[in-house]
Amino acid sequence: MRNIAIIIEDEPSREVMADVGIEPPDTLLGLYQGTPLTERQWGFGNALPDKITLFQEPIEDASADDDDDDVVVAIGETLIHEIGHYFGLSEEEIEAIEDHYWRGQE
Repeated sequence: MRNIAIIIEDEPSREVMADVGIEPPDTLLGLYQGTPLTERQWGFGNALPDKITLFQEPIEDASADDDDDDVVVAIGETLIHEIGHYFGLSEEEIEAIEDHYWRGQE
């Protein structure tokens, strides 16, 4: 992976939630912003870094109380999910991978 920033914010803004089409009480754990590798043309360059944002409060809220292991797992799953978007995977493709590998479903 090249030219990608990973940042942490407290929670997604109302504008971000609206942009991705999520309404409360649903929330967002992470967000990829950039041009996926599969959409880059040969002349792609001189661009600002792609960005993966992890939202701390929703991740903590989605984890079991006082269980640091749950938070670590939630961070890992969210980061891997957003990296999937960087590589050009769709939401459906990522969910199928999550179901198969993380949840043992086929």
